[in-house]
Amino acid sequence: MASASVGEEEHNNNNKLILYSYWRSSCSFRLRIALNVKGLEYEYKAVNLLKGEQSHPEFLQLNPIGFVPVLVDGPAVIFDSFAIIMYLEDKYPQHPLLPTDIHKRAINFQAASIVSSSIQPLHNLNLLQKYIEEKVGPDEKLPWVQSVIRKGFTALEKLLKEHSGRYATGDEIFMADIFLAPQLHSAYKRFNIPMICDPMLDWSNCSRTC
Repeated sequence: MASASVGEEEHNNNNKLILYSYWRSSCSFRLRIALNVKGLEYEYKAVNLLKGEQSHPEFLQLNPIGFVPVLVDGPAVIFDSFAIIMYLEDKYPQHPLLPTDIHKRAINFQAASIVSSSIQPLHNLNLLQKYIEEKVGPDEKLPWVQSVIRKGFTALEKLLKEHSGRYATGDEIFMADIFLAPQLHSAYKRFNIPMICDPMLDWSNCSRTC
């Protein structure tokens, strides 16, 4: 992890946003997309999960559970990608991440929840390495992850079928896209799942958010 003290000087660095992130973490990926969509400048601090830097005492002061991402905004320290995105949406209203239509907002929340609750946690690094690989067996890891992701994608297709346009819920980038793009990237690049030709899961569209 990039060296930095977690004291007052860190929290009062001219109120500049600081993002603690790992390049392959899809949860962190969401935040990088959200920050870029909103046009917010931020300082990037790498946390190498493979080296266990998320368990270093200075990082655990920021997030006691030891997960990325973490956002520092002046005196505010927020962890969990969903919470951070809602914080950014409330504090920095430019380029909204949620539509004004109440039904479309609910669709975006549902899509984000499917990814963050029913897909991504089941291929989390801790689960894959410390349970599936050790307890079930390395040969079972990839088929298991693929089945989990495909089940989630099937649910997302049904949810978004009547709402997609250029992007997941229309012609603008919203929260659903911010959660979908990293999940699609993981499915394609890490877990060898071919991209589905449905417009909702059009990789070429989602990749434009990155």
